[in-house]
Amino acid sequence: MASSPSSTFIDRAQSLVLNNKRVILVGTAAALAVGGVAYYASTSSRQRAPPDVEKGVKKEKKKGSKHSKKKKTVKDADGPILEEIVPPKPKADVTELLDTPLSPEQIDGMPTEERTQLAATFKEKGNGAYKEHRFAEAAVLYTRAIQVTPKPEPVYYSNRAACYINMQPPQFKLVVEDCDEALKVDQNYVKALNRRGVALEGLQRYEESLRDFTAATILDKFSNQQTAQSVERVLHSLSNKKAADIMATREPRLPSFTFIQSYFAAFRPRSLPVLMEETSTGDNTLILALQALEAGDYAHSLTFVNESLDQGISWDQGRAEALNLRGTFKFLIGDVSGAKEGLLASIELVPSFTQSIVKLASVHMEQGDALGAFKCFDDAIKYDENDPDIYYHRGQVFFIMNEFEKAAENYTKSTELDSNFVFSHIQLAVAQYKNGKTEQSKKTFDQTLQAFPDRSEPNNYYGELLLDQQQFQLALTKFDRAIQLESLKTRPNVLPIVNKGLCLFQASQDAGAAERQCAEALRIDSECEAAVATLAQLSLQQSKIGKAVEYFARQAELARSEPELASALTYQYASSAQAEFLKNYPQPPHLNPS
Repeated sequence: MASSPSSTFIDRAQSLVLNNKRVILVGTAAALAVGGVAYYASTSSRQRAPPDVEKGVKKEKKKGSKHSKKKKTVKDADGPILEEIVPPKPKADVTELLDTPLSPEQIDGMPTEERTQLAATFKEKGNGAYKEHRFAEAAVLYTRAIQVTPKPEPVYYSNRAACYINMQPPQFKLVVEDCDEALKVDQNYVKALNRRGVALEGLQRYEESLRDFTAATILDKFSNQQTAQSVERVLHSLSNKKAADIMATREPRLPSFTFIQSYFAAFRPRSLPVLMEETSTGDNTLILALQALEAGDYAHSLTFVNESLDQGISWDQGRAEALNLRGTFKFLIGDVSGAKEGLLASIELVPSFTQSIVKLASVHMEQGDALGAFKCFDDAIKYDENDPDIYYHRGQVFFIMNEFEKAAENYTKSTELDSNFVFSHIQLAVAQYKNGKTEQSKKTFDQTLQAFPDRSEPNNYYGELLLDQQQFQLALTKFDRAIQLESLKTRPNVLPIVNKGLCLFQASQDAGAAERQCAEALRIDSECEAAVATLAQLSLQQSKIGKAVEYFARQAELARSEPELASALTYQYASSAQAEFLKNYPQPPHLNPS
């Protein structure tokens, strides 16, 4: 299977910066950066928020009760517990008013203290009905409290919202309206935010739901695991839905030059096919496609191979070659089913075409079918047990499955059959490192550098190993050498430049230097996914959340497949929700200086 250094690099870059404690990403990290300062949400050091009034009342009344937990069965995200305001004992005339409908004029004529007492009593009776799951009756009682109270009480609206959310079916629109009213009075009202988030999720208004759950998580000092899980759940729903919608209408296009180059470099170069004495137009166009591929002119290569198949190719081997190439481009574009169809057609014409069989294994792995991939490798070996590409790509599958010993065995077999293919040596060294054999891995890298002094790739990947070990100066030396060798090419691979940026950042927290390296990479390859992803994470590191959103949006544009797109959108929407929080809560109450 062809590796995807570009995509795995993006994962590594995101992991690198997200693991730095100054970075935030609600749902995927646990810190909030405001004004350049990081506020950590470590559960081990965090002080618990004081209990709300309602919980204190319950403990006072039912301490030690065996029934205190049995009633938390309704669907409200906060459970059936309601906010309590302990009312004063009502006067006799207030009690008489409980069952008497009051006109607006009568309410306006009541003393303020009497209205406050009556509203609190309505609420208390509503709480009793709610706890017995008489939600419609409770909602009516909260409504009467809202009508009577002399000033808006967010608790009344929030409690009525709790009734609506537990009705059958849930009245999500009414929940949103009541929580809106509650939050007009108190924008820091976490229970109202949570309840509105649940309702908005039920209405599939995912971006608004994410906004509320994000705000609730931060205001609650990351102490509510259920709310944090809601963030992740809504992010997942939102990102997957948006990704599916985008992919359904997106025009197919090739990924970046760096990505395509990395894919084709994972296969050994082959000689151009020998044309028959009498050639067709399609035959000659196929040769143009293969020559463009060799020159790294991928857009023209794709155009030519499509034209060659339309024009007609005169011999089976040539047509199989064209179907192989077109299937490969379809795979790179993200059209997995089209790639599979083309590669199967290629194999049907020439069953012994092992490269098509190996590429078909890549398709099976993309579909999550490891057994299908291994069957392809077995079939390829039956036709040519001495094809080193088979063992290299089977090693890649074992590598993905974290079976590093088996991966190393296959890489070794590949190098024994052809010692001139640099990637078999590199991947062997990486597999040895992953398997805990660091010194052996370094020895393999040193031997590879001696055998391939003019290749950038051993320097780049050795630099990554050294970076992982935090040997920053040695890593920089390797990345600089890789950059120097790549600069000699007409179209250089920019991954060593981005790697150098990550190294500078890790070594000294110099985000500016890292950003300049990524900018240089994008100057050379404007669609380099790795550079864009790294810039997004570096922006988060510096609390430039708005800028991070822009980079994540660009990363989504560059995503090749639906899973890659969903991943990029997850970061984009999570960052957007944080940006909106900082806009709505410029000084969150628990972060204000005392």
